[in-house]
Amino acid sequence: MSRLRLLAVFCALVALPALADEQVVPGLSEDRIAITANFSGSTLLIYGAVKREAPPPATGPLDVIITVQGPSSPVTVRRKARVAGIWVNTDAVTIDSAPSFYAIATTRPLADILSDTEDLRHRISIERAIRSVGAPERIADAQTFTDALIRLREKTGMYSTQEGTVRLAQDTLFRTDIKLPANLVEGVYKTRMFLVRGKKVVGLDERSIYVRKVGLERWMYYTAHHRRALYGALSLVLAAFAGWAASEAFRLVRR
Repeated sequence: MSRLRLLAVFCALVALPALADEQVVPGLSEDRIAITANFSGSTLLIYGAVKREAPPPATGPLDVIITVQGPSSPVTVRRKARVAGIWVNTDAVTIDSAPSFYAIATTRPLADILSDTEDLRHRISIERAIRSVGAPERIADAQTFTDALIRLREKTGMYSTQEGTVRLAQDTLFRTDIKLPANLVEGVYKTRMFLVRGKKVVGLDERSIYVRKVGLERWMYYTAHHRRALYGALSLVLAAFAGWAASEAFRLVRR
C-alpha cells in the first residue's frame, strides 16, 4: 500500500508543471491612484502576455478573464413596503461582505468560458464575489436582497460585467480598459488576471492598486472619521459663515 501511495504522490508531482505551462506576464497603466478634490474618475489599462514553456495544449481555445475588486465591507439592504399608505422599511438583510467596486472583463461571454465549479472556487463573477450567509430565517427570499444590491451598484457604475471587451491577439497578448468612477472608496484594489481553457483556470496572476485621497480630500476624510468633534465644529463654523455671507450679499443687492 505504501508503494502505491508513493507512486501516486510521484505522479502528482510530475503533473504539476503541466498546470504552469501557461503563465501570465501582467502589466498595469498605474498602480497608485490619487483622489483629489477635482477627481472625476479614471480609466485603468490592464494588459499582459502569456508565457509558455511548450506549445499551447489542445484542450480548447484560450480565454482571458480580468477582475478589479475594491475593499469589501458589510452592507445592510432594506426592503420598503406600503403600510397604511406610507412607504416604510419592513425587512432588512445584512450582507456579510460586498466589494465597494467590482468590474469583470472577458474575451467572450462568461458562461461560455468558465464552469460553475471554477467560478465558485475563485469567486470570479459578481454574484460569487458577494458573501451573504446570515440572513434571518423569517426572510425566505434573501437572495433578492443581494440581487437588489447588485442592481443598485450597477446603476451607479460600481459593479459592471464587460463581456467581450478583452482583446486577445495571437493567443499571446491581451489588454482591456476598466473605467473607475469618481466615487471610489479609499483602500487596496485587487486586480486578477485568469487564463482559461476548457472552462478551467490554467493560469492566474494578482496585482494590487492603491487608491488614496490626497490634499484637502485626505484631510477632510481623516478629520471626519478620526476627529469627529473637530469636524463637527468646523462644519458649524462654515455653515454660519455661509449664512452670514448670503445675508450680506442679499443686503447689498437690495441697496
